[in-house]
Formats: sequence, C-alpha cells, structure tokens
Amino acid sequence: MQFINIANEGVKSLSPYQAGKPIEELERELGISNIIKLASNENPFGFPESAKQAIMSQLNDLTRYPDANGFELKKTIAQKFHIEPNQITLGNGSNDLLELFAHTFASEQDEVIYSQYAFIVYPLVTKAINATAREIPAKNWGHDLDGFLAAINEKTKLIFIANPNNPTGNFLTHTELDAFLAQVPSHIIVVLDEAYTEFTAPTERVDSFALLAKYPNLIVSRSLSKAYGLAGLRIGYAVSNAEIADLLNRVRQPFNCNSLALASAIAVLNDDAFVAKVAANNRQEMQRYEAFCQQYQLDYIPSKGNFITIDFKRPAQPIYDALLHEGVIVRPIAGYGMPNHLRISIGLPEENSRLFEALRKVLNLQ
Repeated sequence: MQFINIANEGVKSLSPYQAGKPIEELERELGISNIIKLASNENPFGFPESAKQAIMSQLNDLTRYPDANGFELKKTIAQKFHIEPNQITLGNGSNDLLELFAHTFASEQDEVIYSQYAFIVYPLVTKAINATAREIPAKNWGHDLDGFLAAINEKTKLIFIANPNNPTGNFLTHTELDAFLAQVPSHIIVVLDEAYTEFTAPTERVDSFALLAKYPNLIVSRSLSKAYGLAGLRIGYAVSNAEIADLLNRVRQPFNCNSLALASAIAVLNDDAFVAKVAANNRQEMQRYEAFCQQYQLDYIPSKGNFITIDFKRPAQPIYDALLHEGVIVRPIAGYGMPNHLRISIGLPEENSRLFEALRKVLNLQ
C-alpha cells in the first residue's frame, strides 16, 4: 500500500519544509564546536530578560490550560497599536496564522496569488488545501504588484505579500501598497506578512494599521520570533477587521498559544529598549555586510530584514558545505529557486566577523 495514493491531491506535490540546520546536528555530523548559526533569522541577542521573568511567574500554573482567548496579550497589543482586541487573532507563530488564513478563505476551486521568491509557506499552505497557486514572476527579486493585479480573476480568493520579503529582503513602501490595495476588489483577502517590520527604519515603516482602517479586506500578520526573540516559543498575531477576526477564531485551534508564550509576548511587547537594541545592531551590522560585499565584488540583494542574500554566480551548495566545516551555518535557498544564493542572518558583531573570515577563506578572497 502506498499511502500517497490516498493523500489529498495538493499534499502529493509537497516536500517537507527545510529549516536551517541546528547547531547540535552540525556538532554531531562534524564533531566540531564553537559553531555560530546565521541561518534562521533568529535574534542574536538571545532570549530577553523580560521574557525570562515572565516565564518564571508562570511555572507554578503549567498544569492549567492557557487562556484560550489570550485576553491579556490581546489587550497589550490593542493598547500598543491603538486597535481593538476583537480585531486580533493569535497564532502559534505567524506560520500558524498563514495556514489559518488559507483554511478560512480558500478552497480547491479558488486561486491564491503570491510572488516568486516569496516565503515558501505561501505555496505550502496553498497546495495543502488543493487551491490553485498563481506564482507571479518577481520584479528585481521582489513583488511585482502590477503583475498581481493582472493575475486577479473571478477565482482569486487570497493574496499573500511579505514586506519585507523573505528570503530576498525587498521592501514595498506605504504609497505602493496603498495604491495596490485601492485596485484589489474588496472581496479578495490580502495578507500583509510583516514578520520583519521591526527592522525597517521608523521613518520608512509602512503604517499597516492605517491601511487596515482604509481597506477592510486586509489582514496584517506579525511575528514575535524575530526582533522580539521568542522563536522557540512560537507566538504571533494577526490584526484585521472584527468580522474577519471572528471567522479566523472559528477555525483557530483552541489553546494554540501556550501559557509561557502568552506571558513572554506580553513582556517583550512592553520591552521597547530590547527591540531598539536589536534593530540598532541590525542597521549597523547590515552596513558591514554591504561593505564586505562591495569590497570583494559580491552581488547582494539590498535587504530591509535581519538577513542579507548574496549571489555567488555559481552553485552555492559547495560554499555552504565549506562554511559548515568552518563552524558557520548559513541558509542555502535552492528550494526557493535561488541555487546560486545564500541567505545570511545578521548576527552580533563578533559573529559577523567570524562569517567574513570564513567567507574569505572559502572563496579565497584576497
């Protein structure tokens, strides 16, 4: 019996999501230590102290189910961003939310639009529900919004936009998004995935909640895994109009956010100093990466995220493998259709210096 024959049609074409290699796995494989991981866009400053204290306060209550509605966390988000709690949907990371959007609004007779070189979860959730994927060719490695508009038809149900985009780091301005949303029919749901928004400069950051007030078919999705440092706890949130949030919460699994994640999220959302420190390091170290690439004539995609993607003009897998032997883990992205590129997360200054040294050795840079 081959069970693939009885699986849902969309699932048959899928491959498991390939995450960045864990440090422990590399230690087992090569028997080396002192490894740095710049592969998964994690927070280089580690788990914030505010979250540690929040977790300690919850340890005596872990035999109880978490608050299924996340009342206190929703209140914190609402106060911070001047929205209403009934506009908020909580997720087990933003990936959970992306899947939730697809299950709530699209089915096998519908079409879902997303960009080439966009977050790989968009095609994953689309194919899993057997909807038709409309992947729009990228424009300068980013979203071609005119191409999106041209692809809309009577079957279009959902549009995914990552801003900044992962894995390329491209960025759409408030003006560009506003003009695009004004042309999207009001019955089509547009998801603005802002997992990396905290790394954009405040002066250029999209006022997505202002757009939400203007366009009721918009959903804004955010993560607490990156700038806030809670990747291991899996927590994210979406903001939409109250009617959409009600529909999402009908499909959302009960207790999808655990007690430690809920408490930590409240703490870090109030920890502006920690997030400011993370963003400042990212800006400073991104300049070092750009200078390194320019010095050695390496092509890179300008990024507004906490990572940079470098084009080596030849298959990048051997470079990735050689870096592993130097104790440096980065991210190959051939699965995104970018076999000549590596995506490198921005780390602490000493980690980035180590990466530069390893690249010089592996590429024989003079």
